Amino acid sequence: MKFLDLAKVYIRSGGGGGGCVSFRREKYIEYGGPDGGDGGNGGYVWAEAVEGLNTLIDFRYQQHFFAKSGQPGMGNQRTGKTGDDIILRVPVGTEILDEDQETVIADLTEVGQRVLLAKGGNGGFGNLHFKSSTNQAPRRANPGQPGVERTIWLRLKLIADVGLLGLPNAGKSTFLAATSNARPKIADYPFTTLHPNLGVVGVDGVEFVVADIPGLIEGASEGRGLGDLFLGHVERCAVLLHLVDGTSGTLLEDYKTIVQEITNYADILADKPRVTVLNKIDSLDAEEREFLKEELESVVGGQVLLMSGASHEGTTEVLRALRAQIDDDRLRQKIEEAADSDEEEAPWRP
Repeated sequence: MKFLDLAKVYIRSGGGGGGCVSFRREKYIEYGGPDGGDGGNGGYVWAEAVEGLNTLIDFRYQQHFFAKSGQPGMGNQRTGKTGDDIILRVPVGTEILDEDQETVIADLTEVGQRVLLAKGGNGGFGNLHFKSSTNQAPRRANPGQPGVERTIWLRLKLIADVGLLGLPNAGKSTFLAATSNARPKIADYPFTTLHPNLGVVGVDGVEFVVADIPGLIEGASEGRGLGDLFLGHVERCAVLLHLVDGTSGTLLEDYKTIVQEITNYADILADKPRVTVLNKIDSLDAEEREFLKEELESVVGGQVLLMSGASHEGTTEVLRALRAQIDDDRLRQKIEEAADSDEEEAPWRP
């Protein structure tokens, strides 16, 4: 299945059915009069987050979604049938944007979340509705309201606990393959990863989700390379795993490049906790490992872990460090939610 994280969609709600002009005329019945029914309402357009989807590829083959219009009213006081709704089923983590691609209409982050995108038109009144003591035979009926037509954008941001960052060929896909059942493409040339990959990893009986995105290069925040197209997928992560290639001759510059790019992209990424790892240590001797670790720690200003995704050396320690950061983030969220609920329940006092 191809990966698609951005789609343009055209939607239109159903129009309301027109009211009916009708009169009751039956033999041997003294009192007739108007009996035209109202038109049915038009169908709504909804978007709903569902399980089992992790791409917007379905919206590449169908971009137009039109709800059914309501049926016109009929005689004998019969109301027209309401038009059927239409539901856009999207993956969890989908943002719905207006046509300008900036205004966020909704952000569906949980299974079952539903949002109304276009309301159907109301059905028109039949002539029975206009009957009065002074107008006992009205010959007018209202047309139904038209439906709402609009263009929207769907943007998928994957739901993951950990986001992998690094230059091309830093070993991100190798780490994901070594610690999970995911099988991303691995090769000895840059930009092997062309679309995000998700993998479920486990340590000490606890599982969490890791997202691997294409490697970043200098200028990625301005559109160079592939990484800027997919940086949105790590916005929702609790922690970022920054892999630095230990065999690179410009190790410190590589680290600074990634930090600068995520800072330029968005403050939300720059403020996230990061676990920095010196990768590919299987190609280094003990003296080189210690020297490069000290050099990198002086720039990072904190701890740097050692790891080799190819030989699995140090992967358990890295996973435990990630798990600790995830636990801290979840605890912080629970505290914030509890504080918000207490504020809502607190009685008002002058």
